[in-house]
Amino acid sequence: MEQKADSGPGAKAARWFPPPALWAFLLLLGVVFAGAYAVGRAVGPVAPGMHGPGVTSDAPSRDADMPMEHGGGH
Repeated sequence: MEQKADSGPGAKAARWFPPPALWAFLLLLGVVFAGAYAVGRAVGPVAPGMHGPGVTSDAPSRDADMPMEHGGGH
């Protein structure tokens, strides 16, 4: 008669290891992230002169008081 391993409380707990494909995916994800970060640092900001709208209060803006010049200068 064949004896089988006991699955009681004294039995050794089987460890779960992720499949190699998961490790490869995580490694690839890290490499892509590091590459994108390095390229972004090398290139610099996309639009260095771009700023937010500059609204700092909740008061409504008065468009009638503003000049109608739509140039790109400050």
